Amino acid sequence: MADAMVKTRIPHQKHYESKLFPAVISPSSSIPVPSLPLFTQTIKTQKPYLDSLLHESGAVLFRGFPVNSAVEFNDVVEAFGFDELPYVGGAAPRTSVVGRVFTANESPPDQKIPFHHEMAQVPEFPSKLFFYCEIEPNSGGETPIVLSHVVYERMKEKHPEFVQRLEEHGLVYVRVLGEEDDPSSPIGRGWKSTFLTQDKKVAEERAAKLGMKLEWTEDGAKTIMGPIPAIKYDESRKRKVWFNSMVAAYTGWEDKRNDPRKAVTFGDGKPLPADIVHDCLRILEEECVAVPWQRGDVLLIDNWAVLHSRRPFVPPRRVLASLCK
Repeated sequence: MADAMVKTRIPHQKHYESKLFPAVISPSSSIPVPSLPLFTQTIKTQKPYLDSLLHESGAVLFRGFPVNSAVEFNDVVEAFGFDELPYVGGAAPRTSVVGRVFTANESPPDQKIPFHHEMAQVPEFPSKLFFYCEIEPNSGGETPIVLSHVVYERMKEKHPEFVQRLEEHGLVYVRVLGEEDDPSSPIGRGWKSTFLTQDKKVAEERAAKLGMKLEWTEDGAKTIMGPIPAIKYDESRKRKVWFNSMVAAYTGWEDKRNDPRKAVTFGDGKPLPADIVHDCLRILEEECVAVPWQRGDVLLIDNWAVLHSRRPFVPPRRVLASLCK
């Protein structure tokens, strides 16, 4: 690896199969004053190394580099050269900031956002995501991450029949949307911004393209997604992953329009057993790593390998995101 960046250790990392999770990269001590152009240039020249590190670890935290604004974060994302994925069909209320950068889920600080693979409930999801800490939280506000194959293995060991049913039937996700965004809800995106249109006909076409059924209601719409697989096979790593939003939907898709227990069911329409869903939540919490954010941190996540969440926080906190194909 070039001299500009080195692997480092932080107290929160976990060991899995002798690999550290997440991997952490910091500026080399041989660089007296790290600069943004040097960082982005090193990303370009070290891309094969960084790709293999991400493949091995599932997540890479870049800490201590001078990334001071949304514009600079956009430069870092661009340096990696991944294609952008437009945010169509996702549930979170978000605002575009600059270039490929937008706010992470803007739901209220006292709410936690449960573990999920980004956009696991739609067929076209990002393969990689970046998070950037522009303003570090007063307290809390971590973005815990967890290795998906570890969750799958633990669930299969503990609840083999349940996992078998998931593999056979998949899941159906149901969400009721208003017309406009509701910033008080973690799933408050209205249908207009979900499908990036004011036109119901266009919304229907875009929903159909995602394999989603769209039913119009008096003051909004209902989306029905699925059945879609709840377990996927990660070809590049030759292992099964817990690729779903089951716990997130069942424990978190709640607002004045949505009852979380109806938000997700088995693919055949049967309800999920509450005790097993809550046990899965416990496993996610046990296995996760929650690194407190520091200003300037950039976290790169392989969305095939890792689920993420957000803990409640005391403001201020500003974390930005970018999604890649």
